Amino acid sequence: MGKFTITNEINCNVDTFWKLFLDKTFNEELYRKELGFPEYTITEQVETETEIIRRSAGKPKMNLPGPVEKLLGSGFRYTEEGKLNKATKVWTFKLTPSTLADKMRNEGVVRVEAIGDNKVRRIAELFIEAKVFGVGGLLESSAEKELRQGWEESAVFMNKWIAQGRAVQ
Repeated sequence: MGKFTITNEINCNVDTFWKLFLDKTFNEELYRKELGFPEYTITEQVETETEIIRRSAGKPKMNLPGPVEKLLGSGFRYTEEGKLNKATKVWTFKLTPSTLADKMRNEGVVRVEAIGDNKVRRIAELFIEAKVFGVGGLLESSAEKELRQGWEESAVFMNKWIAQGRAVQ
């Protein structure tokens, strides 16, 4: 079972961060172009008085050890359901894999804190669990490595997007 935290500095204010984080165009470019996902789509995004709910589906580009790749299969995909609590500005999410959904758990919390006029610290607390005899630890460590890399790349991409003046105001 792995629990870890990833922090990144993003060059915008809190409101701009969340607008960009929830922007469909930004996310499609992030996942498809920057992270190299063969498939990614936001299937639903609904806003209520208290929260914003987003559901997405993706097929990640994977660079995994042989046994993990074989176990997950070439058609591996996931669905994500996330919610932004408007009052606390905290995003909670859960990923459901297409393979071994009853044995794998991947969820987390994302929040940001202002650290300057136009700078925030994004804090992603992630939880991974794989209850697969013999390879659970390898699955967890492989997922953690991929997630760390993806979150780092997303921070670089988000800052580049903002620097190009593409942020949703």
